[in-house]
Amino acid sequence: AYRSDEGAPYVLPCVREAESILMGQNLEHEYSGIAGDPDFVKLSLEFVYGTDSKPLIEKRVAAVQTLSGTGGLRVFGEFLARHGHKHIYLPNPTWGNHIPIFQNAGLEVRKYRYYDTENSDLDYDNMISDIKDVPEGSCVLFHACAHNPTGMDPTMEQWAELSQITKDRKIMVFFDCAYQGFASGNAPQDAGAIRMFIEEGHNLALVQSFSKNFGLYGQRVGALSVVTANDAEKAAVESQLKITIRPMYSNPPRHGARIVKTVLSDPRLTNDFIDQCKGMADRINDMRIKLRGTLEEVGSTHSWEHITKQIGMFAYSGLKKDQVLALRDNHHIYCTLDGRISMA
Repeated sequence: AYRSDEGAPYVLPCVREAESILMGQNLEHEYSGIAGDPDFVKLSLEFVYGTDSKPLIEKRVAAVQTLSGTGGLRVFGEFLARHGHKHIYLPNPTWGNHIPIFQNAGLEVRKYRYYDTENSDLDYDNMISDIKDVPEGSCVLFHACAHNPTGMDPTMEQWAELSQITKDRKIMVFFDCAYQGFASGNAPQDAGAIRMFIEEGHNLALVQSFSKNFGLYGQRVGALSVVTANDAEKAAVESQLKITIRPMYSNPPRHGARIVKTVLSDPRLTNDFIDQCKGMADRINDMRIKLRGTLEEVGSTHSWEHITKQIGMFAYSGLKKDQVLALRDNHHIYCTLDGRISMA
């Protein structure tokens, strides 16, 4: 989670203001519907797809509120397993929780190459090669921005090629969007790959998390959406998503969704959120520059260029397990055994 310079959890001022507004409304605590707060869901979709998105205008996006990104991933995993999918393709490496989430949903996890550890860069040629070998009709998961754990994203030109390949092979594209606005500080830019795929005619699936960009880690706020062909298919997909959700957690919590809804429905608070989210992203990017600069200043002969090429909360340092353990044991500097460092 993002921390202040004092190491304390950071609450966005716009979130504090939204909470004050909600406190003054004397709201009740009735259950949400199975699909959650419809106004929150509508605003979430506009946030990621854009208000001018053709599928939104044509009202053919099936969507539900979820238990943040993790809950949305699990719901869609079970949805896939219920409707004929036996496997899902994930980048290697990926967020560690992706693997058990989809395995527990009943899917075989397969991987495509993503990162070149020797050169600390995107392994794009091998990624393309593996995607071309994916069986037609399979589901492939992409990180929409700020790939976790590597922080290395495809360029827009590379995304365009991936869009064409997946479309030609009738692949079901599933985006995990956990860092919109928090990666670059520009929410539309961070959704660029998603919007490109939509413009090129993909009927994709998407899970959103509001944990990082709104700092609502403990509120479990998210949304799951599926772009469909028409209104009838939208209704059928939403029905099946609700059938999946009902025995799993029945309905989502309300408070965090109310906070996001309060902010995104108010133009002034939305502008405040944009500025405050950019402030977090800029601070993380500044930390990257300082880390690389300090390592170079003290005489390290290793190339640290990848630290500033990466984006998002994490730096995939390239440190080996023995080096990580040496840092931990000798200097009390902590990161995961694969060398992932939190820059937040």
